[in-house]
Amino acid sequence: MVNWAQMRDCWFGVDRVPELLERVERQDDDAEAWKELGWRLVLEHDLVSPAGFAALPRLVRLAPRSAQARGLAGRILERAAGRHGCDDLLAACDGTIAEFREVLDRHLRSRPADYLVSFRALLAVEEEYHWANVLEGFTDDINGVDCPHCGAGVTIAIGDFGCYSQMWEGGEEVRRDLRPADAGELTGTGRWMHRITVRDGQEALAHGIARLFGEAECPHCGSVFNVADEYTSANRPVLR
Repeated sequence: MVNWAQMRDCWFGVDRVPELLERVERQDDDAEAWKELGWRLVLEHDLVSPAGFAALPRLVRLAPRSAQARGLAGRILERAAGRHGCDDLLAACDGTIAEFREVLDRHLRSRPADYLVSFRALLAVEEEYHWANVLEGFTDDINGVDCPHCGAGVTIAIGDFGCYSQMWEGGEEVRRDLRPADAGELTGTGRWMHRITVRDGQEALAHGIARLFGEAECPHCGSVFNVADEYTSANRPVLR
Protein backbone atom coordinates (compact mmCIF):
# COMPACT_ATOMS: atom_id res chain seq x y z
CA MET A 1 0.00 0.00 0.00
CA VAL A 2 1.41 3.38 -1.03
CA ASN A 3 1.70 6.00 1.70
CA TRP A 4 0.79 8.99 -0.45
CA ALA A 5 1.53 11.37 2.43
CA GLN A 6 5.21 10.69 1.74
CA MET A 7 5.01 10.79 -2.06
CA ARG A 8 5.49 14.40 -3.09
CA ASP A 9 4.85 15.37 -6.69
CA CYS A 10 6.85 17.82 -8.80
CA TRP A 11 5.04 20.70 -7.11
CA PHE A 12 5.67 19.27 -3.63
CA GLY A 13 2.03 18.30 -3.16
CA VAL A 14 1.00 14.97 -1.63
CA ASP A 15 -2.76 14.93 -2.08
CA ARG A 16 -3.56 15.64 -5.74
CA VAL A 17 -1.96 12.63 -7.44
CA PRO A 18 -4.13 9.93 -5.81
CA GLU A 19 -7.23 12.01 -6.55
CA LEU A 20 -6.21 12.41 -10.19
CA LEU A 21 -5.45 8.71 -10.55
CA GLU A 22 -8.92 7.89 -9.29
CA ARG A 23 -10.40 10.27 -11.86
CA VAL A 24 -8.59 8.75 -14.84
CA GLU A 25 -9.33 5.24 -13.61
CA ARG A 26 -13.02 6.12 -13.70
CA GLN A 27 -12.87 8.03 -16.99
CA ASP A 28 -9.94 7.70 -19.38
CA ASP A 29 -11.00 10.65 -21.52
CA ASP A 30 -10.68 13.13 -18.63
CA ALA A 31 -8.19 15.33 -20.49
CA GLU A 32 -7.91 17.87 -17.68
CA ALA A 33 -6.99 15.19 -15.13
CA TRP A 34 -4.41 13.60 -17.44
CA LYS A 35 -2.83 17.00 -18.14
CA GLU A 36 -2.46 17.86 -14.47
CA LEU A 37 -1.28 14.36 -13.62
CA GLY A 38 1.43 14.64 -16.26
CA TRP A 39 2.97 17.84 -14.94
CA ARG A 40 2.71 16.68 -11.35
CA LEU A 41 4.56 13.42 -12.07
CA VAL A 42 7.10 14.60 -14.67
CA LEU A 43 8.54 18.10 -14.85
CA GLU A 44 10.20 19.34 -18.02
CA HIS A 45 12.75 17.00 -19.60
CA ASP A 46 14.65 15.37 -16.77
CA LEU A 47 12.79 15.45 -13.45
CA VAL A 48 10.47 12.74 -12.22
CA SER A 49 8.88 12.91 -8.76
CA PRO A 50 8.55 10.19 -6.09
CA ALA A 51 4.83 10.25 -6.85
CA GLY A 52 5.70 9.29 -10.42
CA PHE A 53 7.21 5.97 -9.38
CA ALA A 54 4.45 5.43 -6.82
CA ALA A 55 1.84 5.94 -9.55
CA LEU A 56 3.55 3.61 -12.03
CA PRO A 57 1.72 0.38 -11.04
CA ARG A 58 -1.68 2.02 -11.45
CA LEU A 59 -0.67 3.54 -14.80
CA VAL A 60 0.54 0.18 -16.06
CA ARG A 61 -2.76 -1.44 -15.06
CA LEU A 62 -4.48 1.15 -17.26
CA ALA A 63 -1.96 0.84 -20.09
CA PRO A 64 -3.58 -1.98 -22.10
CA ARG A 65 -6.58 0.24 -22.82
CA SER A 66 -5.22 3.78 -22.38
CA ALA A 67 -2.84 5.64 -24.68
CA GLN A 68 -2.55 8.36 -22.03
CA ALA A 69 -1.40 5.83 -19.43
CA ARG A 70 1.13 4.24 -21.81
CA GLY A 71 2.55 7.62 -22.68
CA LEU A 72 2.83 8.86 -19.11
CA ALA A 73 4.31 5.60 -17.81
CA GLY A 74 6.84 5.78 -20.63
CA ARG A 75 7.76 9.37 -19.80
CA ILE A 76 8.37 8.38 -16.19
CA LEU A 77 10.66 5.50 -17.17
CA GLU A 78 12.50 7.57 -19.79
CA ARG A 79 13.78 9.63 -16.83
CA ALA A 80 14.56 6.69 -14.56
CA ALA A 81 18.32 7.10 -15.02
CA GLY A 82 18.26 10.70 -13.83
CA ARG A 83 19.03 12.08 -10.37
CA HIS A 84 15.61 11.53 -8.83
CA GLY A 85 16.68 10.17 -5.44
CA CYS A 86 14.07 7.42 -5.67
CA ASP A 87 16.17 4.32 -6.29
CA ASP A 88 14.23 2.36 -3.66
CA LEU A 89 10.90 3.23 -5.27
CA LEU A 90 12.22 2.35 -8.71
CA ALA A 91 13.56 -1.00 -7.48
CA ALA A 92 10.15 -1.80 -6.03
CA CYS A 93 8.70 -1.36 -9.52
CA ASP A 94 10.62 -4.28 -11.08
CA GLY A 95 7.50 -6.44 -11.39
CA THR A 96 5.48 -3.53 -12.77
CA ILE A 97 8.15 -2.76 -15.35
CA ALA A 98 8.21 -6.40 -16.48
CA GLU A 99 4.42 -6.27 -16.84
CA PHE A 100 4.69 -3.02 -18.82
CA ARG A 101 7.18 -4.70 -21.17
CA GLU A 102 4.61 -7.35 -22.05
CA VAL A 103 1.83 -4.78 -22.44
CA LEU A 104 3.95 -2.69 -24.81
CA ASP A 105 5.10 -5.64 -26.89
CA ARG A 106 1.51 -6.80 -27.44
CA HIS A 107 0.43 -3.25 -28.23
CA LEU A 108 3.22 -2.66 -30.74
CA ARG A 109 2.31 -5.83 -32.62
CA SER A 110 -1.09 -4.28 -33.31
CA ARG A 111 0.61 -1.43 -35.26
CA PRO A 112 -1.16 1.31 -33.27
CA ALA A 113 -1.42 5.02 -33.96
CA ASP A 114 0.78 5.75 -30.94
CA TYR A 115 3.51 3.38 -32.15
CA LEU A 116 6.46 5.76 -31.67
CA VAL A 117 5.38 6.77 -28.14
CA SER A 118 5.02 3.12 -27.15
CA PHE A 119 8.28 2.12 -28.85
CA ARG A 120 10.12 4.81 -26.91
CA ALA A 121 8.49 3.52 -23.73
CA LEU A 122 9.75 0.02 -24.58
CA LEU A 123 13.26 1.40 -25.07
CA ALA A 124 13.05 2.94 -21.58
CA VAL A 125 11.82 -0.37 -20.15
CA GLU A 126 14.92 -1.99 -21.67
CA GLU A 127 17.06 0.76 -20.06
CA GLU A 128 18.06 2.19 -23.43
CA TYR A 129 17.40 5.63 -21.99
CA HIS A 130 19.49 7.63 -24.45
CA TRP A 131 17.56 6.20 -27.42
CA ALA A 132 14.20 6.52 -25.63
CA ASN A 133 14.83 10.23 -25.17
CA VAL A 134 16.22 11.06 -28.61
CA LEU A 135 14.21 8.97 -31.08
CA GLU A 136 11.80 11.17 -33.03
CA GLY A 137 10.59 8.99 -35.90
CA PHE A 138 13.21 9.82 -38.55
CA THR A 139 11.21 12.46 -40.38
CA ASP A 140 13.76 15.13 -39.47
CA ASP A 141 16.00 13.66 -36.76
CA ILE A 142 19.22 15.63 -36.22
CA ASN A 143 21.86 14.68 -33.67
CA GLY A 144 25.41 15.77 -33.00
CA VAL A 145 28.43 13.54 -32.45
CA ASP A 146 32.16 14.12 -32.31
CA CYS A 147 34.40 12.42 -34.83
CA PRO A 148 36.43 9.87 -32.81
CA HIS A 149 39.49 10.50 -34.99
CA CYS A 150 39.82 14.30 -35.30
CA GLY A 151 37.34 15.47 -32.63
CA ALA A 152 35.35 17.66 -35.01
CA GLY A 153 31.67 18.14 -34.24
CA VAL A 154 29.58 16.38 -36.86
CA THR A 155 25.84 16.75 -37.43
CA ILE A 156 24.02 13.53 -38.29
CA ALA A 157 20.77 14.02 -40.19
CA ILE A 158 18.30 11.21 -40.83
CA GLY A 159 14.96 12.13 -42.34
CA ASP A 160 12.78 12.83 -45.32
CA PHE A 161 15.27 15.50 -46.41
CA GLY A 162 18.17 13.04 -46.57
CA CYS A 163 20.54 10.92 -44.50
CA TYR A 164 23.99 12.43 -44.20
CA SER A 165 26.81 13.71 -42.01
CA GLN A 166 27.33 17.44 -42.22
CA MET A 167 29.53 20.28 -41.03
CA TRP A 168 30.50 23.76 -42.11
CA GLU A 169 34.05 24.52 -43.24
CA GLY A 170 35.16 27.91 -44.43
CA GLY A 171 31.57 29.08 -44.55
CA GLU A 172 30.53 26.22 -46.82
CA GLU A 173 28.39 23.23 -46.00
CA VAL A 174 30.00 19.83 -46.52
CA ARG A 175 27.84 16.70 -46.59
CA ARG A 176 28.59 13.00 -46.84
CA ASP A 177 25.94 10.31 -47.31
CA LEU A 178 25.46 7.92 -44.42
CA ARG A 179 26.25 4.26 -44.99
CA PRO A 180 23.38 2.14 -43.66
CA ALA A 181 24.10 -1.06 -41.80
CA ASP A 182 23.06 -4.27 -43.48
CA ALA A 183 20.25 -5.85 -41.45
CA GLY A 184 22.17 -9.11 -41.24
CA GLU A 185 25.21 -7.36 -39.76
CA LEU A 186 23.38 -5.51 -36.96
CA THR A 187 24.12 -6.66 -33.43
CA GLY A 188 22.93 -5.90 -29.90
CA THR A 189 20.53 -3.01 -29.41
CA GLY A 190 20.53 -2.04 -33.08
CA ARG A 191 19.55 -5.54 -34.14
CA TRP A 192 16.77 -5.67 -31.54
CA MET A 193 15.37 -2.24 -32.49
CA HIS A 194 15.47 -3.07 -36.19
CA ARG A 195 13.87 -6.50 -35.71
CA ILE A 196 10.96 -5.08 -33.69
CA THR A 197 10.20 -2.31 -36.18
CA VAL A 198 10.44 -4.66 -39.18
CA ARG A 199 8.17 -7.15 -37.41
CA ASP A 200 5.60 -4.40 -36.90
CA GLY A 201 5.77 -3.01 -40.43
CA GLN A 202 7.31 0.32 -39.38
CA GLU A 203 9.31 0.97 -42.54
CA ALA A 204 10.37 4.54 -41.73
CA LEU A 205 11.69 3.54 -38.30
CA ALA A 206 13.49 0.46 -39.66
CA HIS A 207 15.03 2.58 -42.44
CA GLY A 208 16.24 5.17 -39.93
CA ILE A 209 17.59 2.62 -37.47
CA ALA A 210 19.69 1.01 -40.22
CA ARG A 211 21.34 4.39 -40.76
CA LEU A 212 21.57 5.30 -37.09
CA PHE A 213 23.50 2.07 -36.49
CA GLY A 214 25.43 2.40 -39.72
CA GLU A 215 28.51 4.44 -40.57
CA ALA A 216 29.22 8.09 -41.20
CA GLU A 217 32.15 9.79 -42.89
CA CYS A 218 33.61 12.79 -41.11
CA PRO A 219 33.43 15.72 -43.58
CA HIS A 220 36.57 17.19 -42.01
CA CYS A 221 39.09 14.34 -41.92
CA GLY A 222 37.37 11.71 -44.07
CA SER A 223 37.49 8.98 -41.43
CA VAL A 224 34.57 6.58 -41.06
CA PHE A 225 32.91 5.76 -37.75
CA ASN A 226 29.80 4.06 -36.38
CA VAL A 227 27.14 6.66 -35.60
CA ALA A 228 25.40 4.78 -32.77
CA ASP A 229 28.66 3.89 -31.05
CA GLU A 230 29.75 7.53 -30.85
CA TYR A 231 26.33 8.79 -29.75
CA THR A 232 26.04 6.06 -27.12
CA SER A 233 29.52 6.71 -25.79
CA ALA A 234 28.71 10.38 -25.23
CA ASN A 235 25.12 10.10 -24.03
CA ARG A 236 24.34 6.77 -22.40
CA PRO A 237 23.83 7.36 -18.66
CA VAL A 238 25.85 5.43 -16.11
CA LEU A 239 23.32 3.19 -14.40
CA ARG A 240 23.54 2.95 -10.65
